[in-house]
Amino acid sequence: MTEPYRRPLPFIGTAKVPSHGGRDRMTCLYRCGNACDHPVPNQSANEYFGDLMTSASSSASGEVTRRGIMRGAFVVGLAGAGVAAGAVPAMAAPGGGASEPDVLVPEVDTFASKAPESSQLTFKAVTPNQVDGIVVPNGYDHAVVIKWGDEVVPGAPRFNVAKQTADAQSKQFGYNNDFVAVLPLDRHGERALLVCNHEYTNEDLMFPAFPGMDGLSVEQLKVAMAAHGMSVVELERVGRSGRWEPVTRGSRRYNRRITALATKFAVTGPAAGSALLKTKADPTGRVVVGTLNNCAGGVTPWGTILSGEENFNQYFVGAETSTGADKDRFNRYGIDTVNRYPSGSRKWDRADERFDLTKNPTEANRFGWIVEVDPFTPGSTPRKHTALGRVKHEGANVIIAKSGKAVAYMGDDERFDYLYKFVSDKKFDSGKSDSARRHNLTLLESGTLYVAKLGFTSAAEIDGSGKLPSDGAFNGTGTWVPLVKDGKSQVPGMTTEEVLVFTRFAGDAVGATKMDRPEDVEPNPNTGKIYVALTNNTARGPAGKAPADEANPRTNNKHGHIFEITEDGGDHTGTTFTWTIPIVCGDPKDPATYFMGYDKSLVSPISCPDNVAFDGAGNLWIATDGNALGTNDGLFAVPLEGPEKGHLKQFLTVPYGAETCGPWIHTDNKSAFVAVQHPGEISGASVEKPASNWPDGDFAKPGIAVAWRVDGRNIGV
Repeated sequence: MTEPYRRPLPFIGTAKVPSHGGRDRMTCLYRCGNACDHPVPNQSANEYFGDLMTSASSSASGEVTRRGIMRGAFVVGLAGAGVAAGAVPAMAAPGGGASEPDVLVPEVDTFASKAPESSQLTFKAVTPNQVDGIVVPNGYDHAVVIKWGDEVVPGAPRFNVAKQTADAQSKQFGYNNDFVAVLPLDRHGERALLVCNHEYTNEDLMFPAFPGMDGLSVEQLKVAMAAHGMSVVELERVGRSGRWEPVTRGSRRYNRRITALATKFAVTGPAAGSALLKTKADPTGRVVVGTLNNCAGGVTPWGTILSGEENFNQYFVGAETSTGADKDRFNRYGIDTVNRYPSGSRKWDRADERFDLTKNPTEANRFGWIVEVDPFTPGSTPRKHTALGRVKHEGANVIIAKSGKAVAYMGDDERFDYLYKFVSDKKFDSGKSDSARRHNLTLLESGTLYVAKLGFTSAAEIDGSGKLPSDGAFNGTGTWVPLVKDGKSQVPGMTTEEVLVFTRFAGDAVGATKMDRPEDVEPNPNTGKIYVALTNNTARGPAGKAPADEANPRTNNKHGHIFEITEDGGDHTGTTFTWTIPIVCGDPKDPATYFMGYDKSLVSPISCPDNVAFDGAGNLWIATDGNALGTNDGLFAVPLEGPEKGHLKQFLTVPYGAETCGPWIHTDNKSAFVAVQHPGEISGASVEKPASNWPDGDFAKPGIAVAWRVDGRNIGV
């Protein structure tokens, strides 16, 4: 519950101050530390798309040169690995052990959306707008599920924006929610667990009379740290509708907060215990306090949650004193080596010296991982998985291959960085026993980590305008180049630990393909094809930068595109694939856009795809971030097969200044959940002068919303 607060007048006349794409400068400052104003971290000399061979088949041999949920193919979030041997005893292996709580096994067979009776998207598209509220199609309704400051841990203090404390925030719903998962708790579909990330904070919009970062008290800095992380919240269905709300009675034993302030994580995999991860506070290199900038994620077949640590660089200071290899490593991960406090610095070193690299030079190496949380085991120790490499992880999702192996797909969200894949050594156990669960929790302890290298077919025809080549498609081939295999580095001059801790350098060394901000990467549960949201890259094309090419067919790529991968022979463990671009985003009136050949006069405008999801019919749902067309961000749906393929339609819009995150189509296809991140995040806005009054009519608060059909039928169809 929130204490009454004087209702501020909306900041009338507030307009976005554009920075890059459609984001306001305030969002760029707080979300990624003004990343686009700093040098591109990837300064490697490896090939851009335009330099690649027309076919990647020649590298299928796997030679390494310095350049050169329950059955079958079920799609789930990235599978989690167990704690490495020798881990701290207090953080015993998941699935058992004296120090871990009992597992409350969910009473369901699957976490995936069931196939609906019809796959046709029948809703009338929402018109682009700048409304300060959520807009859904006719015949639909929506509601707020939970928002910043609401109770998570039973007994949490009532939220008071003027009297925030770190202890209170550690029990309340955190700030700027991103990834969303809603996992069923019973067979009747009446109870569920909401799990979400809290990516970053905006102190301008959190603290009344904001004094600037230097003026914040240490306690206020700790409030911000507590507002990062994740939340697990028990939900219940409202009547027989698609609406959900938090449970407010009983023990709610599943509810928990995971924070950057105090939550301990166990480190797993080949790099656990490495000197590269050891600190004064943790001489074992196996226990990390906190998680940072958690963006997208996924759900495993055994019900655990995977979350990607993304723009962790902005939290650290002190790299300006570094030299040699250390300086190169900091630069490659976007940590400023010139200024102690660059623009966007959190200045958390004032509250905790572990964020000062002059005192703790390896602390930054402990962030940038895929983390796993078991929401069905209250109080269990979250884990960071080193086998999947360290980058600016957007998230990770996995498909169980025909062979039974878990295959994870990941994107490094940076201009000109890479796509990755991980194939487990062990096979998934589809059984329901405790031993099967314990086995599955070890799947990602060993396996092969790959990076993608692409080739294309019509290089000479790409002129940067977005015009289709003569063969009628942007397409090509690709190879997965191994970085670690059989526990050994495949990168000359780098050890296994170095490859996993400094994965970007490994990708550079083997000539991986530079991409335009690869964000969410998810397999389609119906076809097994992989879909990548490439958000944008306005740096493509100018003098001294990579030109447009077939996989990035426009210069000054403001609007982004969707990238599709088809593994050769349908083998997700293989090393070769083909790719195509089914959607080139933007205003359909712009000839530089493309929607699978569909009549563009019937297509909704879309800009800056960020997160993707699938409903039970295999329709692709796309959430946007930073709409460069000047209207609010939203959620879109598009069929990928049949006569309507490419008919993309806007399903909802989020409030003014906000970004659409998530999204999540519930298992029964009755509810669509979205995270409304940073509403009213507009330059000049504050608690006293908000640019958005969503959701309570006073100052802006991030939150989770749900939309449903009022007639009770399936979402979208």
